[in-house]
Amino acid sequence: MPAQRGARRRRGAADAGLGPVRDLRGPAVCGPQRLGFAEGDIVVVSGLPGGGKTTLIKRAAPEGGAVDSQDTRERWERRMPVALPYAVYRPLVRAAHYWGLWRLLRSGASVVVHDCGTQTWVRGMLAVAARRRGRALHLLLLDSSPEEALSGQAARGRRVSAYAFARHRHAVGRLLRNAEAGRPPAGCASATLLDRRSAAAVTRIGFHD
Repeated sequence: MPAQRGARRRRGAADAGLGPVRDLRGPAVCGPQRLGFAEGDIVVVSGLPGGGKTTLIKRAAPEGGAVDSQDTRERWERRMPVALPYAVYRPLVRAAHYWGLWRLLRSGASVVVHDCGTQTWVRGMLAVAARRRGRALHLLLLDSSPEEALSGQAARGRRVSAYAFARHRHAVGRLLRNAEAGRPPAGCASATLLDRRSAAAVTRIGFHD
């Protein structure tokens, strides 16, 4: 069937790491997928808060090769008094997150990084780190609807403010429009678009020589 042949071609491109923009969204995607990149490359996962970034990273990223700001926050929350507002120790969480990221980048290892999509300076920093090691930066962009993202926030018991969510929607929307026009973000060698269905089918983000 044509749809199945198209899905197989897209899965092959995803595994080989081909093309500046790979669109894996849509009902034709079937079966588990492996997203393959070169050893030493950096992959940044972006999308709306609650859109499934942490779920994807926990399921598919190589063990010890991921830096997720959500994990850092949860570790600090377990150590802090329940009554203490997150805003009080948020600077410490941010510092811990970027310290962990810096250490992993310095090691030269392949790495998968959580990024909400609004911090363009983060992608700029990662692009510089990739160039210094002679490797590439890649974007995995989760295209979830606002309703799906808000549902994800409710499921984890943590919502972002309406203002912050609107800012995220604007930033992620811009990334999507540029990628759909064939333009990965500055500094990114490729962009891969995933919806909730295709993201759920990804079983491995792998790196190979």
